[in-house]
Amino acid sequence: MKLKALAAASAALIPLMAAALTPAAAADPVKIRVAWIVPASNIASILFAKPELATHLGKSYTMEPVRYQGTPLMITALAVNEIEVGNLSYSSMNLAIQNAGMSDLRIIADEFQDGVAGYATNEFMVRKDSDIKTPADLKGKVIAINALGSAVDIAMRAELKKAGLQDKKDYTVVEAPFGAMKAMLGDKKVDLVASVLPFSEDAELRANSRVLFTQRDALGPSELGIWVAHKAFIDKNHDALVDFLEDTLKATRWYLDPANHDEAVKIAVALSKAPPALFQSWLFTKKDYFRSPNLEPNITALQANVDLQRDMGIFKDRIEVKNFTDLAPLQEALKRIK
Repeated sequence: MKLKALAAASAALIPLMAAALTPAAAADPVKIRVAWIVPASNIASILFAKPELATHLGKSYTMEPVRYQGTPLMITALAVNEIEVGNLSYSSMNLAIQNAGMSDLRIIADEFQDGVAGYATNEFMVRKDSDIKTPADLKGKVIAINALGSAVDIAMRAELKKAGLQDKKDYTVVEAPFGAMKAMLGDKKVDLVASVLPFSEDAELRANSRVLFTQRDALGPSELGIWVAHKAFIDKNHDALVDFLEDTLKATRWYLDPANHDEAVKIAVALSKAPPALFQSWLFTKKDYFRSPNLEPNITALQANVDLQRDMGIFKDRIEVKNFTDLAPLQEALKRIK
């Protein structure tokens, strides 16, 4: 009887021992929610439309794209853990660290950069028949941007400051979705709109407006999209994050391959429900923003961007960008696919 009892007890322990010895990869996948703003232009919105490129998806991690109107809104989402990866810009990164107190945020990868020579830059447009010829002519005018504190908002304010115009004193700023700005400009509800890809490629907008200045004019090269995460999340989920970045690298390189351009446009059209012409001429080409095939951020440009905001009086203190960067998971992912 004792032998039977011992055998029964041993049998009962086998499943428990097996569970204890199961590798971490067999645990529930790590949830990774990634923020984005503009369909297709923000690659998170279409990242794994080719699931065969995502070797680890559904195994070590799951990925959910989450849309926001502007990068400042992602700061709140990061603060309350509604997303794991924020798609911030040079402006909202500074805002998150200095104003929101999230000194534990770390840059883990780059998405795209504005103003790199030979690539696209955001444009600030007025009506073609407008008497506004220079930024100084915007005194007393109404300007539409997507979100206060966003990258285009800071670029606009920087350029107007060069022209001697002061925020809140010399012009009025209103917030609006990028998709609504063409109508607002055409209906004369605003005098200047910020136009980003793909909205800047709208044929009607092009026909009825002209570019007054660009983000490159205001800032030079700037970090328009950087992926950030809390240090605690990075440390706790290192292996899953490396897997995610490996799959992201493969997907990004697939989109950047000219041989896949037409299929990439079809994917963008399916998501946005916009006509192919809105994407065909620029998406993932040199007419697009600069996208590093290695997802490597331009830390020098980003430092210059955040320093400018301090000089403009937007932020009191200077931050050292390198202290808020953790590219170790990305470098590990790159070693796997080179």
